[in-house]
Amino acid sequence: MTSPSVTTTKPQAAAPADPRSALSAPALSTPAHDAGLLLLRVVLGLTMAAHGAQKLFGWFGGGGISGTGQFFSASGYPAGDAMAVLAGLTETLGGLGLVAGLLTPLAGAALVGTMINAIAVHGAGSFFAPQGVEYEILLAVGAAALALTGPGRYAADRFLPVLRAHRLAHGALAVVLGAVIAGVLLLVRN
Repeated sequence: MTSPSVTTTKPQAAAPADPRSALSAPALSTPAHDAGLLLLRVVLGLTMAAHGAQKLFGWFGGGGISGTGQFFSASGYPAGDAMAVLAGLTETLGGLGLVAGLLTPLAGAALVGTMINAIAVHGAGSFFAPQGVEYEILLAVGAAALALTGPGRYAADRFLPVLRAHRLAHGALAVVLGAVIAGVLLLVRN
């Protein structure tokens, strides 16, 4: 005989998974996803860092600070040499930041801002080469995508508590910041 205060319950079977819940659940990072983000970060980051090295040091056939500064002056920017240093540092540090996955939202946003200015300077042509802006647009969108998605697991950001779990808000705010700074630089251009 059992006491009336004690009740026994049968274990309940788990409810069947609702297929619609997969649409609202956050996607889990997979090794393939992380490897793809790493590949994109490395290629885009090294490409941009090389462009920065062209501006800063004259490497890879670049004009160095003086040659790039002349280009900036001819393009209507004040203080061409200072703009060359700013663009070179932004591209180099932003590119290397993407490669390492370090401060990825800011690194991506820095490159977005640089590419917005590049598009404004080259935008008088068409979409396609040789006068086109498709290359600049591709670099800007790739950098924005990395800022929004985060760097994946193979990144230095995993060791920074605030960026360990990437938030879309971090990336969106960083991209907006990059666009605003790019807009300010375009306003000072003649």
